[in-house]
Amino acid sequence: MPYFTDFEQGLPVLSAKLGHQFSDSSLPRRALTHRSYDPKNSYERLEFLGDALLGVIIARSLFLRYPHHDEGKLTRMRATLVRQETLVQIAEKLELSRHLILGVGERKGGGRHRASILADALEALLGAKYLDDGFAAARDWVFALYETLDLAALTPARAQDAKTRLQEFTQSKKWGL
Repeated sequence: MPYFTDFEQGLPVLSAKLGHQFSDSSLPRRALTHRSYDPKNSYERLEFLGDALLGVIIARSLFLRYPHHDEGKLTRMRATLVRQETLVQIAEKLELSRHLILGVGERKGGGRHRASILADALEALLGAKYLDDGFAAARDWVFALYETLDLAALTPARAQDAKTRLQEFTQSKKWGL
């Protein structure tokens, strides 16, 4: 699949994939601009916002959907759903690599397929969607994105973060925290 060298040319394709026509085209442009291309207008601020939104949206959904799960189990579930690997799967389904705006060095270095860039750009797009269309639309978009995933495949038998695994190990040896 070819990459778009002109953002405006690829915007209709991106909008169709996202199911959203941005009223402010500078938002998706910024959401897909890596700092190697433009350090002052990169996706980093939108990524910050999108990351926080994603955490809230997923946490609320899990809280309501699983009323009998304790905080630890909900935390592990949320971590699985918002981790980089999951976000990259979504970004790949949206073909975000085709739309990334990267500096020459990042392009030559394989930045279009770098997991951290794809995950960050997806979070930045969520931040842009929120600013353009509000919280309810951003929430609905997240739900639609996650519907396309096989959630059972994302959840390993012991979907725990490293800190939790370490604490459980040290406690099993009676070493304390």
